[in-house]
Amino acid sequence: MIKTTVKSETIDQHKTDCLILFTPEEKKPAGELKKLDQSLKGVVTDAFKEKRFEGKLNQTYLIYSQGETKAGHVLLVGIGKSKELTEEKLRQAAGTAAKLAEKSRFKKITFFLVEGELEKLLDKDRKKTSNEVARAVAEGAYLGLYYFDHYKKKMEKDEAPRRIEEITLLSNSKASLAKLRQQSERAWKVAEGVCFARDLILHPGNTATPTYLAQAAKKMAAKHKITCKILGPQEMKKLGMGSLLGVAQGSNEPPALIVLEYKGGKKGDAPVVIVGKGITFDTGGISLKPPANMDEMKKDMSGGAAAMGALQVAASLKLPINVIGLVPSAENMPSGTAIKPGDIVTSMSGKTIEVLNTDAEGRLVLADALSYAARYKPKAIIDLATLTGAVIMALGHLATAVVGTDENLINKLIKCGDLTGEKLWQLPLWEEHEKATKSDIADLKNIASAGVGAGTTMGAAFLKAFAGDQPWAHLDIAGTAWCGEDKPYVPKGASGVGVRLLTEFLEQEAMGKKQKSKKAKR
Repeated sequence: MIKTTVKSETIDQHKTDCLILFTPEEKKPAGELKKLDQSLKGVVTDAFKEKRFEGKLNQTYLIYSQGETKAGHVLLVGIGKSKELTEEKLRQAAGTAAKLAEKSRFKKITFFLVEGELEKLLDKDRKKTSNEVARAVAEGAYLGLYYFDHYKKKMEKDEAPRRIEEITLLSNSKASLAKLRQQSERAWKVAEGVCFARDLILHPGNTATPTYLAQAAKKMAAKHKITCKILGPQEMKKLGMGSLLGVAQGSNEPPALIVLEYKGGKKGDAPVVIVGKGITFDTGGISLKPPANMDEMKKDMSGGAAAMGALQVAASLKLPINVIGLVPSAENMPSGTAIKPGDIVTSMSGKTIEVLNTDAEGRLVLADALSYAARYKPKAIIDLATLTGAVIMALGHLATAVVGTDENLINKLIKCGDLTGEKLWQLPLWEEHEKATKSDIADLKNIASAGVGAGTTMGAAFLKAFAGDQPWAHLDIAGTAWCGEDKPYVPKGASGVGVRLLTEFLEQEAMGKKQKSKKAKR
């Protein structure tokens, strides 16, 4: 864990390797930055004047203080136009600054948060508090400093990358210190959940098998007092999970259905069920994928990783809500025992499925997990899956598609996505889509006939047949689970998408229930 402290000192008296200031897009320095510029003998003014720094979003300017301040260096990071500031932009700026500071080999960095200043820019009605600002800054910094070096040879001390060891949140108000401390602790717990998911995704397929995923779930659950049980092939067979078992039958690795139960709410309260696709490696099976970029198919368990990460965060934050996590996990491999195009399997629900394409395996494992979810009589079911390449054609890598049966649930998730920067975009689910999933010789087929199109919606239409009557939303994260390049607080590779979105949703659900309870008592 990166050591985090909160302090209240004047900007010129604070000692640190690197003092970071958030700077809006202006023509000249103002406020605290103007005072600091006087100590630095006009260096900042010159930078603005010569347009070396203008405060544009994620623009940086590193200044050596030359002993003029107790901070060894000052780092300005742009947050864009004042009127357009959002929490997401603060997260990005914090991540950008933290990564630059680490590359500059600083050990201790400080974010200076002027009480009320950023809050005023975030919300002109002044409804925002230091909670939102501190949370966004700490989250962006922690997530931006993530790294994965499990498989690299251990370096000599002088050759190893120098990591940030301490982050300080500095305020000009002692009254805000308790809130800053609370929100930095919350941000760290959220970041831990995201990084847990990122780690799981980045492990290669010869490490992160279904058995490994199950063991990781057990270890996490024990640490956070979550009930965990693992259903193996025999238990699945007794339950009639022919769809999940059908996907797994081509691999030497046994499948696992990971069941996590977090009981933070009252006994008897209907839980939220989160179902995450856990295909630890996807070759496509007999419908073999092309070789280009197949190495990235270790990411096909990103939905399962997000579900596990969200359960960890819910427990670590002690959210007063019941949450169930279900991760159907298997390898999709081609072999003499593998499922073949044209085969028919019988799902836990009793519905038969004609498997026309073995590379549409995610919906097959989710079908049985969704049927299993019904036994909890949930208030809502949310599933996450790297389900279709079609979603990338529709939305690129900027947003996750959401499809479902309950507009209220969908709208809540969209709003949570806006707050966390994990954007959602709703796609329609019409009767025509459901009709296109019907098979001539079985109840359903796992892909639509040629010419139907709408691949992302068709995947959701198939899942709807197993989701039951409770509110249900499907999140297709195929375009957002993996980044081809570094972003401000999301590294190249696994993004851990969904953990923060689901945390925000669960937190709001818990808060809403609490408020309803208070009203009832009155």
